[in-house]
Parts: sequence; C-alpha cells; structure tokens
Amino acid sequence: MIQYTLKCDQDHRFDSWFQSGEAFDKLKAAGMVACAVCGSANVDKAIMAPRVRPARTASAASPETPPSAPTLGTPANDTERAISELKRKIEENSEYVGQNFAQEARAMHEGDSPERAIHGEAKPEEAKKLIEEGVPVLPLPFLSGRKTN
Repeated sequence: MIQYTLKCDQDHRFDSWFQSGEAFDKLKAAGMVACAVCGSANVDKAIMAPRVRPARTASAASPETPPSAPTLGTPANDTERAISELKRKIEENSEYVGQNFAQEARAMHEGDSPERAIHGEAKPEEAKKLIEEGVPVLPLPFLSGRKTN
C-alpha cells in the first residue's frame, strides 16, 4: 500500500491510499479518482516528502508524541471533517446495498428497480463496467459504516 497526497484543479489537497503506483494510474485513467472536497475528477499527485520511520531503538530513546495528537475517531483537519460530514449525510439519506451495488445500480438504470439513493461496494472492474454502460456512479472517499472486526 502507498499513500499519496493528491491535489485537484481547485487546489484542494487530500491523502488517499492505493495498492500501488500502477493502481493509482489505472484508477485515474478510469475516472475513478475524485477530489474528496469538491468531487473534481481532475486530480494529480502533489509533491510530497517521503515518510521514513525511525529505527525502533531511536524512537524508544526519544519518543516524539505530539501533545495534542488526534485520536482515531476524531477528524484531524478540515478535509477529514468534510469527508466525515459527507459520510454522515450519505449514510442518512441513502440505502446501503453492500456487495449488490453494481446489480442494484444497473437495475435502477434499466428501470427494473425503483430509483433511490444507494451506496455500497463494487470491485473496480464492476465500477468501470457500470461507467462504460452509462450508469452514473462515483467512488466515495470513505468506507461504509458497516461493522467490521
């Protein structure tokens, strides 16, 4: 996994994880990378410094924990707060259809299922196929609120 700092054409910056540099390139080419703030699909990698972890002996000798380090459940900046609010609104106003997302979205597009707001999960190749078929979908910048262990 690799974390990139990304920047859209509106100069919004945000971080995102990808399986590899090649995975980022494929997702961007498929139009599946969008700004977490404004939704723009015109996103590129921003210049960033590499994160190098100090040796364990060095970190044990001089622990550098920031005095006000955010906790895991607390948004640390404006972007995280915006994503958290987006997630809350989507989960309140749409139905979670889980792994059936591609089938449900296609059924609604073809008129076989009533139109409604849905969110769920789809493999990248399923999402690409939906886009090629003209089904209006977009990736969300967060994982669903379903319970995990």
